[in-house]
Amino acid sequence: MPHTLQDFLASATLKAAADLETALLRIPEDKRGWSVMGDARTALDMAAECAMLCSSTAELMKSRVWDTNFDFAEYVRTKDELAKDWNAVKELLAKNTAFAIDSINAIPDEALSAEITMPFGTMTLAQIAAYPYWNMSYHEGQINYIASMLGLLK
Repeated sequence: MPHTLQDFLASATLKAAADLETALLRIPEDKRGWSVMGDARTALDMAAECAMLCSSTAELMKSRVWDTNFDFAEYVRTKDELAKDWNAVKELLAKNTAFAIDSINAIPDEALSAEITMPFGTMTLAQIAAYPYWNMSYHEGQINYIASMLGLLK
């Protein structure tokens, strides 16, 4: 049983990554890149996002400073390329989930309330530490919705 917020978030992040993978594997391989509508996100696209954002969130937890040089267009290109290969997504998800968990576990209790200025406002380090868990759980639901549209969750 977790004893600190960091313990909880680390274990929840690990479980969220496993649940995300389970949701994606529920979808047949030929449908993982399928879009419900022409420009709707695919299951692989969402998993690629989760894999990538675990790393950038871990970096943010360590530096406690938003990278003002973040290139969103380059991020999208990289994510789109990654989303073409489930094995690459799976490998990066495992690697970056471990990095996020290490970063969460390294946060001292007294730093949880530290505020970090983000482009869209201020967040506490605790809120940022919760992001990998939240983001993967959110996208697990979206991937399960795709599975339901394919008739796989009956």
